[in-house]
Amino acid sequence: MEIRNVSGKSEKIANYDDSNESQDGAVARGNWSGKLEFLLSCLTFAVGLGNIWRFPYLCYRNGGGAFLIPYLLFVALCAMPLFFLEVAIGQFGSLSPIATWKLSPLFKGLGYSMTLLAFVVNIYYNVIVAWTIYFIFASFTWTLPWSTCGNSWNTPQCSLIGQANTTSNGTVDYLLKNFTAYKIGNINVSVDVAENGSTLVNTTLRRVSPSEEYWSRYVLNITEGIEDMGSVQWKLLPCLAAAWMVVFLCIIKGIRTSGKVVYFTATFPYLILTILLIRGVTLPGAADGLKYYLIPKWEKLGSFKVWGEAAMQIFYSSGVGWGAVGTMASYNTFNNNCHRDSVLIPIMNAGTSLFAGLVIFSIVGFMAHETGESIENVVTQGPGLAFVVYPEAVTKLPAAPVWSVLFFTMVLTVGIGSQFTLVQSIAVSVVDEFNLSSRKVLVTAILCIVEFVLGLPMIMQGGMYVLQVMDWYAVTFVIMIVAFTECVAVAWIYGMNQFSRDIELMIGFKPCLWWKMCWRFLTPGLVLFIFCFIIITHVPVTYGDYTYPDWAIGVGWILAVVSFVPIPEYACYRIYNTDASTFVQRLRLLRMPEPSWGPSLEKNRELYISTLDERVKRHVLGQMDLDTASIPLKQ
Repeated sequence: MEIRNVSGKSEKIANYDDSNESQDGAVARGNWSGKLEFLLSCLTFAVGLGNIWRFPYLCYRNGGGAFLIPYLLFVALCAMPLFFLEVAIGQFGSLSPIATWKLSPLFKGLGYSMTLLAFVVNIYYNVIVAWTIYFIFASFTWTLPWSTCGNSWNTPQCSLIGQANTTSNGTVDYLLKNFTAYKIGNINVSVDVAENGSTLVNTTLRRVSPSEEYWSRYVLNITEGIEDMGSVQWKLLPCLAAAWMVVFLCIIKGIRTSGKVVYFTATFPYLILTILLIRGVTLPGAADGLKYYLIPKWEKLGSFKVWGEAAMQIFYSSGVGWGAVGTMASYNTFNNNCHRDSVLIPIMNAGTSLFAGLVIFSIVGFMAHETGESIENVVTQGPGLAFVVYPEAVTKLPAAPVWSVLFFTMVLTVGIGSQFTLVQSIAVSVVDEFNLSSRKVLVTAILCIVEFVLGLPMIMQGGMYVLQVMDWYAVTFVIMIVAFTECVAVAWIYGMNQFSRDIELMIGFKPCLWWKMCWRFLTPGLVLFIFCFIIITHVPVTYGDYTYPDWAIGVGWILAVVSFVPIPEYACYRIYNTDASTFVQRLRLLRMPEPSWGPSLEKNRELYISTLDERVKRHVLGQMDLDTASIPLKQ
């Protein structure tokens, strides 16, 4: 490969085998033992619960097959460019999300914001994993506990699929003594007095499935609102502890353990999804569910909401903006083909979402057939799909406990894969930033313990209300700000020309015009569009019919603000403390990479320095004075 430095002089870059990089500069960090490990690690992180319980619902609600047009368009315009950007800077510098921003010290707060965002999400994400573990153990029984109504947690509203706890005229009769009125939940009932003096109550009750009551009244044992947190659900405590123990064991030795675990966590879900799909399409009503999922409703494409939700889903399923992608790329060898990976992984991730939709909607169609209800009344998203609809569906299958174990094991694998990748990203960020490589295991253990303790309020009776607030506010706004700032920092501040030369050093060719247009204009523009869409369509957090008090909504906004505050805060801190006489000189210095930025191996670092703009090169080599700092950089 041949490159041309800023002076116009050509230099030959030797083709060399970097498989032994860990023998010198990269020894402390290490590398993946094979290229497949990076691919599987990215896949196990990107394919999360959102692919299973959010994408299928959005696809159905927004035009079925027609939704795929804006979704795949945003994969190409948003997911792929951001993924390529994060992989490239992580692989080039072999650094974690915080230390990576040596490439532009003014934006180092971006790394802190990514790490803080991942920290907050980890707290409640593992609570969902804990619920999954509980359902797995609850499935090891001959009769699933959510398959019947005769349990201590059931109410008179509980009824099985195809049955009703009613009399022949469609009412529920209760003989009551000395009552003139009666109320069940929020349902008022009429009262008649029988000839024998007893009271006959006639009312039609909303059917509640056993799985719904098992979920809300037993597993969660949920209170009336966030004002009443209740007590800790002791049955969930060991599950949460087990979830964090599994995460810790998966990353206890860094990529030496996680790199092997991903062979299972990245492939096992596909095996289970395939088995569930084969069973699902053979069920009565499955065809109707698949029609609702796949048949395009072209008129939906004229809706602003459809395009906004397609764009938003990219950030829920692609894994960009969290810092984990860059962390995983930092373990690549310097000449890994990050261009190929950045195209392949988002495509595989999108394909997984489509595949999961086939599985879910074959079951939803079966549920609609069994209950006699329309698919609109059956389909849902989020925990309601995983812990209510699907558990109810498996009760109608032969060998129901087997299918239940398979489904929840698949959900566990998907959840734990995303979780341990994020935790590893945080731990590596702390280790890299504070030079704690010799205490990495201790740092990881402390991190897991702290997040376990912070997750305890979410396994209380009112914990679901807390989790909903965190999920509603902690992610959506912040990740858009992070993604936009990321594009600006790399494409406009660090410089597109230099970034292109960095990529050329790694893979042998510069990114084409398409990538440059995306990084500079299209992707940040689309992120701004998504952010505006979120602001316009935003409504205060709710959970079912429950309306949160103002103070809880305020806490949610504080949580959102805290996550992105490090970006401007750190920029102001560095500007104030930079040794230069004028504000402009300080900005000039802070927009240039720190002297320690660049490839970790000396042979690659020499090539990198040869490609730098003359002024940046003097800065990196410690030869620049403040007067030359005022000269603009070439873009």
